[in-house]
Amino acid sequence: MTRDGFRKFRIFILLLVLFFVALQTWLTQMRSTDWQQPLWVVVYPINADGSDVTERYINALDEQDFEDIEVFFIREAGRYGLEVHDPVTIKLAPLLVEQPPLPPRDGGMLGVISWSLNLRYWAWSHNNYDGPKPDIQIYVKYYDPAKNKRVGHSLGLQKGMVGVVHAFAAKKMAGSNNVIIAHELLHTVGASDKYDLSNNQPLYPIGYADPDRKPLYPQRKAELMAGRIPVTPEKAITPNSLRSVVLGEASAIEILWR
Repeated sequence: MTRDGFRKFRIFILLLVLFFVALQTWLTQMRSTDWQQPLWVVVYPINADGSDVTERYINALDEQDFEDIEVFFIREAGRYGLEVHDPVTIKLAPLLVEQPPLPPRDGGMLGVISWSLNLRYWAWSHNNYDGPKPDIQIYVKYYDPAKNKRVGHSLGLQKGMVGVVHAFAAKKMAGSNNVIIAHELLHTVGASDKYDLSNNQPLYPIGYADPDRKPLYPQRKAELMAGRIPVTPEKAITPNSLRSVVLGEASAIEILWR
């Protein structure tokens, strides 16, 4: 085979691999949103700051700490008349030592694409859960709140169905942590953000739990993909738990619950 022929053969093999990866991704996404059976969601805790406080918190975690995520989806599925009773099943993996790759700082398209592929490969190669293959992988990076007043921006990717959540290693913040986990989980099945990226204010009406409320303010609950409860046109507060959160109509349409 000539050098030019070998190069063309390599390109053909690469395109074939990319085709099958794209096909597998598409099939996984289609199955994940037909809602015929529960999605298997695995949470992977990571000690993000290396502190003893965070280590002890993670070691004390069990699956009951994430039970209100399952309860939230059962409740909201009932409101939308979903056939499957329990849309998600949350499982907890052992402590993961390695850190996921950081997103690019410049935000350029090529950099984001490269990072996304790198994260998906990293998630595939860092599955330490001893059980059925997960449908969705959520890597939760925990921080000691005494040393970290603010944490990074969490994210969820539909392609690859993987999320990275930044959370606080404190029992009193477990409820708000679960709100973020549920939010990023919804990203992996197609839901988009419902807040203004410039100021984090929920978008009206799609980011309001009760857009027809009179008077409109204060809202009593948050829409999950907006993430906050609007109390005035300029102010919104973070819910303490998923008991103060609903899944709005626009988000339900995006994940095919409507």
